[in-house]
Amino acid sequence: MQVRDKVVVVTGAAGGIGRALALRFAAEGAAGVVVADLDEAGAAAVAKEIGARAKAVRADVTSEADVAALVETPFGPVDLFCSNAGVIAGHGLDATDEEWSSLYAVNVLAHVYAARAAVPSMVARGGGYLLNTCSAAGLISCPGDAPYAVTKAAAIAFAEWVAMHYASRGIKVSVLCPQGVRTAMLERGLEEGHLTARAVGASGALLDAADVAAAVVEGLAAERFHIFPHPEVAEFVRRKAEDPDRWLAGMSRFIDSLTGQ
Repeated sequence: MQVRDKVVVVTGAAGGIGRALALRFAAEGAAGVVVADLDEAGAAAVAKEIGARAKAVRADVTSEADVAALVETPFGPVDLFCSNAGVIAGHGLDATDEEWSSLYAVNVLAHVYAARAAVPSMVARGGGYLLNTCSAAGLISCPGDAPYAVTKAAAIAFAEWVAMHYASRGIKVSVLCPQGVRTAMLERGLEEGHLTARAVGASGALLDAADVAAAVVEGLAAERFHIFPHPEVAEFVRRKAEDPDRWLAGMSRFIDSLTGQ
């Protein structure tokens, strides 16, 4: 997948990784970039940075109607749909039912809605690409935040399902699985001392969102299912698969070191 001359949709594009993706896709020569976000003003600011090849759209990714509307672009049919919007809870067993429902809606169902909206027309045209931002948490869990860990794992499972069922019909799928990225969400968590943010900060390098976008362009060109801006995540996944008991024990010790237990 080369982004040049392609029509791209990016959700959660008003800031963070989504903004970086939209800007990088435009720099790569995308024919059109739909900058979608619940933050309408933020999306408009990003679209203004890009210029005439961008359109800002207010979209609530928990609304299937809003997501479906994103594939009706002024630039033509969508070639690459980046389902990037995501939210965190910051809680474990104390997470409320409302938090579980909210994270499931944004972190899982939004990917389902994107696939429902984009895949049929992509198949009809002979192919297309889905990029789902799923986080390393979906593969190696997430200290402190149970709903985030569970919903990101579910998002990866759904992407695997789509990839298996639609590969022969021209649909490519990648999951973006970064670890620590300098975003407003992470910085807020670090300021408030959340265990999840502290664990991310202690796990390795914090990348700029632009670095993540660069890894995405490279990963799309190689058409890899897993896109790891932090290469060490691949090693963590390997260790987990080789010896789950040892990996769980190590994670337990890591969490205890952060909580002082």
